[in-house]
Formats: sequence, structure tokens, C-alpha cells
Amino acid sequence: MSQHEKIDYLEFPATNIEKTKVFFSTVFDWSFADCGPDYTTFSNAGVLGGFYKSDLISSTKNGSALTVFYSKNLTDTQSKIENAGGKILQAVFSFPGGCRFHFSDPNGNEYAVWSETNS
Repeated sequence: MSQHEKIDYLEFPATNIEKTKVFFSTVFDWSFADCGPDYTTFSNAGVLGGFYKSDLISSTKNGSALTVFYSKNLTDTQSKIENAGGKILQAVFSFPGGCRFHFSDPNGNEYAVWSETNS
């Protein structure tokens, strides 16, 4: 249910919608519903959103916001990402409160995954 003045929906660019759907359903168990050939919505992600066809990518070095996932096991999540065609952009590093790594999806969009521990 939508809440007044709270984040309600996120949209990300995707050079290849089909590869995007395979990657996020394989790694994070997301569900998708197509809205034509150039847009798909996702659910089962903690927040609703969508991917739109674009040649642009989302990256922190370009000034984009960083979407950060939580994992109980960084090693397992990293393996799933790599096996599904994602790339590790920054190896696991510590920060106050935990550890995280950055990765890109098959489109080149940057994300991160964090956990309280490095396992």
C-alpha cells in the first residue's frame, strides 16, 4: 500500500530488458510483468519498481543514487550474482556496522550488497 510522502516506486535503465529479468529473478527471486517491449515492472523486491529501455546506465561515479541490498551471507550472494552474469565492481570492504561489495547487473547498472558480517 502506498504511503504518503514515502518512497513508493523505483525505476532503472536497462539496455536489455530480457537479460535484466533473468538476472534479477535468478539472483533475488524477483517477479516481472511486461508493459510493452520497452518496460517491465518488478515485485518481490521489498519495493515496487520497473526497468525502462535505455542505453544509459546508473553508476555512482555518474552521480546516481546507489541501491543497496541486504544479505545474510555475502559470499553466497556474490556467487549468485557472478553466476548470473553480474560483475563485481568493488570487492568486499568493511565499514562501521558491517561489510559490503558493489556489483553491476548485465546492463552495467551499479548496486551494492551489505551484511553485518563478511560471510
